[in-house]
Amino acid sequence: MTSPAGPPAQPPADPAADRPAARAAAEPQAVLGPLTSAAVFLVLTVDPGGEGAVRELLPDLAGLRRSVGSRVPAAGLTCVAGLGAALWERMFAGPRPAGLHSFRELVGPRHRAVATPGDLLLHIRAERMDLCFELAAQVVGRLAGAATVVDEVHGFKYFDERDLMGFVDGTENPVGRSAEEAVVIGAEDPDFAGGSYVTVQRYVHDMRAWNALPVEEQERVIGRTKSANIELDDDAKPADSHVALTSVDAPDGSQLQILRDNMPYGTVGQGEFGTYFIAYSRTPAVTEEMLRNMFLGRPPGSHDRILDFSTPVTGSLYFTPSAALLGDLPGPSDAAARARRSAPTSTPVPDPVSAPDPVSAPDPVPARADGSLGIGSLKRSTAR
Repeated sequence: MTSPAGPPAQPPADPAADRPAARAAAEPQAVLGPLTSAAVFLVLTVDPGGEGAVRELLPDLAGLRRSVGSRVPAAGLTCVAGLGAALWERMFAGPRPAGLHSFRELVGPRHRAVATPGDLLLHIRAERMDLCFELAAQVVGRLAGAATVVDEVHGFKYFDERDLMGFVDGTENPVGRSAEEAVVIGAEDPDFAGGSYVTVQRYVHDMRAWNALPVEEQERVIGRTKSANIELDDDAKPADSHVALTSVDAPDGSQLQILRDNMPYGTVGQGEFGTYFIAYSRTPAVTEEMLRNMFLGRPPGSHDRILDFSTPVTGSLYFTPSAALLGDLPGPSDAAARARRSAPTSTPVPDPVSAPDPVSAPDPVPARADGSLGIGSLKRSTAR
């Protein structure tokens, strides 16, 4: 387990200074968008010398999205781009977002949250998969020869917002003002106001073992009823259930929140069934505390029982700049500038149809004056 990289950014002392109006000019990317029927998640590593291609692509993402999305405007195509800590250092001069660091691996008594490579995250979603696919192909084509797709997941809506284990996922996500307070950086890091942090993990489920459990035992693992989606009473909910361990509270007792856009995925022929966990937050510390509880236990030595049936095979952390910052990126680092000067002046863009196909203990959760940061899902759960 790696050691912490330092304390996360503290929230502002004066909540009034952090009202949405104070950061209206720093409009976020589409991190607050609703869940959709389809999504494509791309994680890429940027090859040495490929920083220039990424720098040219990022301001163009909004235009690419508009062009592809104009084919079916009602489908609501969006794209959110996130950058990892190592890529940020390679690409940009000056300060970096206060909470940006590499994903911190967690090794518990029985289960491990792995850290895997990832420089660039693209979260593409719409009500139609064809739009997601087309935009992904355009983006990967633009980055041909400059970046490599290391993880690609095509997510889909499964019945009434359920995961493949049969339970509703995301019931307690914050909405409206609460979602903005939980997700969007404000006055605590003014250079990066309007941005967010996003943590992703791809989980693979052991469906044979899970389906062998009686429904009543599955409900004890999760902490909610399967059919009605009601949280179990405290006296019936085990302390090591998913709901119990993924509730993170502020010192004043209010529940901290994040915004999750998890989606099921799978390949039936290969027998792989899973959930793509993706959590947006104003500070990564809240998500990290949730993962700490799951893998290291609360109290230490226990673990979230869902991990006996669901294993993470990737793990990475990114910063999503505001829409304005994405369109007007910080100046390049000295190394990136040198690489850009020596790079070819142009790179052929392949046809989208033939585009190439595209894994430490966290810091304590900072207290907030208004206690509004949160983890969403089931009633008091932060992970379901």
